[in-house]
Amino acid sequence: MSEQQPPAPPAAPQDPPAAGGGGLRAVTAEQFSFADAVGGVRGVVEAVAPGLVFVVVFVASSNLAWSLGAAVAAALVAVVARLVQRTPVTQALGGLLGIAVGVVWAWRSGEAEDFYVWGLVTNAAYLAAVLVSILVRWPVVGFVVEALRAGFSADQARARAAGGTSPFAGVTAWRRDPRLVRRYALATWFWVGLFAVRLAVKVPLYLSDEVGWLGTAHLVLGVPLWGLVLWLTWAVVRRPHPAAGAPAAG
Repeated sequence: MSEQQPPAPPAAPQDPPAAGGGGLRAVTAEQFSFADAVGGVRGVVEAVAPGLVFVVVFVASSNLAWSLGAAVAAALVAVVARLVQRTPVTQALGGLLGIAVGVVWAWRSGEAEDFYVWGLVTNAAYLAAVLVSILVRWPVVGFVVEALRAGFSADQARARAAGGTSPFAGVTAWRRDPRLVRRYALATWFWVGLFAVRLAVKVPLYLSDEVGWLGTAHLVLGVPLWGLVLWLTWAVVRRPHPAAGAPAAG
C-alpha cells in the first residue's frame, strides 16, 4: 500500500486587488498613479491633440475652416486607431463628440472662440451641481466613490428594489457617519475649485476674443489640473490598507 501523502498546507491568503483604473476610478486605488488616472500617454494624446491642433492651425493661418477640419481629423484618427487595434473606444468617442459640438458651434457663428463654448457651458453646469451637493450636505464625491467601491450597477439597484430595500442603500450609508460626510465634502470642494478656476481664466479670454490664449488655457487647465484634482481627492478619501494593524486570524 502506498504511503499516504500529508495534506498540502493551506495557501497564503491573497490581498484583494486594488481598485483603480483611469479617470475617477483612480480615487479608489490603494496607490495613486497619475499616468493611469489620466489614461496613460495615449489618453493624454487623445485628450490634448484636437485642441492643440485647432489652436496651432488657427494661430498660424487665421483660417477657421482649416482649424476646425484639423481638430476633427485629429479626433477621428484616435477613434480609427482604436477600432483598428480593437481597443476600447469610449474615451476617444467622447472626445470626438466634444470636438463635434465645438466645431458645429464655431462653424455656425463664424467665431473661432466659440469652439470652446461647450466646455464653458459644461464646466458651469458641473460647478453649479457640485456646489449644490455641498450646500445640501450630499457631497457628490461621496456617491461617486462609494458607488465605485461597491461596484454599483443597474442590475444591483433592481435587485435591491425587488427585495424591498432602497436601490441606493449601498452608496448612501456613508451619510450616517458625520466624519465621512465632512471628508467627502472637503474632496468635493476640490472639484468646485477645478471648475471655478477654469471659468475664471477662460471666460475673460473668450469675451476678449483671445483665441490663442484661450486655447493655451484650455490645454493647461485640462489634463494637468484634472490629474491634480484626482490626486487631491484620492489623498482625502483613501482608506488605510485593510491589513494594516489588523489582528491575525486564528
